[in-house]
Amino acid sequence: MTDIPIPMPYVSPEAAKALLLQRLAAQHTGAAKGISAARLAAACCTSERMLRTLISEAREEGIAICGTPATGYYIAETAGELEACCAFLRSRALHSLRIEAQLRRQPLPDLLGQLHLQT
Repeated sequence: MTDIPIPMPYVSPEAAKALLLQRLAAQHTGAAKGISAARLAAACCTSERMLRTLISEAREEGIAICGTPATGYYIAETAGELEACCAFLRSRALHSLRIEAQLRRQPLPDLLGQLHLQT
């Protein structure tokens, strides 16, 4: 017997974002209290894809939502947690840029438009 997915109630992206921020602030402050994307999406009545979009929007607004596959999502409680999150995001971004440079067969500094000094 196969499991039939149970449809979740529809909520607007604005309502889902409000649920997201409320849930994180109330129950998931600090890395030790992180929540997985799947559980957070279900709690916010949205898909994981939309959840990632909403988290990106909140981060662009300056809300310190942190998360890694190991910790899940949470609001940073300390400067150290925020710093660790920023280091993780930077590492991921650089990894993606290195892949692009390899695909284009171009050195990473050239891809990034680094200035070249005449020698």
